[in-house]
Amino acid sequence: MARILIVDDSPTQTLSISKILKKHGHEIITAKDGEEGVEVAKAELPDLVLMDVVMPKINGFQATRQITKNPSTSHIPVIIVTTKDQETDRIWGARQGAKSYVTKPVEEELLMNAINQYLPKP
Repeated sequence: MARILIVDDSPTQTLSISKILKKHGHEIITAKDGEEGVEVAKAELPDLVLMDVVMPKINGFQATRQITKNPSTSHIPVIIVTTKDQETDRIWGARQGAKSYVTKPVEEELLMNAINQYLPKP
C-alpha cells in the first residue's frame, strides 16, 4: 500500500489518523510541525501528505506551498486535514496546491475517499 506522511502537532490527532490509515494497510510517516513536514517530504518522498494547518514554526498552508512548489516534491498530493472549515480556508488551501480538504474531527469514510482519489491505482 501507500506511504503516507501525517503532518500534525497533535499527538492525539496523529494517532487517530494513523489508526485509520493502518487499518487500510498504509505505511505511516509523521512530522510534528510544518517545517519538519517539508523536510520529511523531501527526504522520504511519500505517496501522499496529510497536512494540518494550525501548527508552530510554519503553518500547514505555508508547508503545503513549499511541498507543492518544490520540483522534487511537487508530484506528491497534499490533503489538508484541519479544524478550519471556512470556505476561505478551503480556497486558500487550494491556492497553496492542496488537492483536497478534510475537516476534523475526521470521518474515516471521507478521509479514505479523499486519499484514494489521489493514490496511484494498483
